[in-house]
Amino acid sequence: MSEHRAAISWILGPHDFETQSYPRDHTWRLAGGVEIPASAAPDYRGDPERVDPEEAFVASLASCHMLTFLALAARKRLVVERYEDDAVGTMDKNEEGRLAITRVLLRPRICFGGDRQPSAQDVARIHDQAHEHCFIANSVKTEIRLEPE
Repeated sequence: MSEHRAAISWILGPHDFETQSYPRDHTWRLAGGVEIPASAAPDYRGDPERVDPEEAFVASLASCHMLTFLALAARKRLVVERYEDDAVGTMDKNEEGRLAITRVLLRPRICFGGDRQPSAQDVARIHDQAHEHCFIANSVKTEIRLEPE
């Protein structure tokens, strides 16, 4: 078992605390001292130059899938030279009628090197296993689909 922590800091500052005008900017402090400037999504009066929770959620699902895929490929002695993904999360109403990221589409593009080139079937099998073992995917209700290139 392990724990994962994040410290979140927000300050009102010189602004009025009103629905339309309070600042959405805040900071995430992660293990090791990494600080990430965050905000609400631009549609919710956030700063588009800062990461928002919804895009971080999509990135964490894509990242977890990738890391699990890489671990499985390494165990199979496949050489992955490059892995890229343009993941897309869709905000919609869930079964309870609440706004949620209801779907995430992963679109990985993988370049293999070395002598052993996996078949499309082998790659699909590794993706299925990666989804099954991804810690983040196992933690959410969001539908996660794969559309590999």
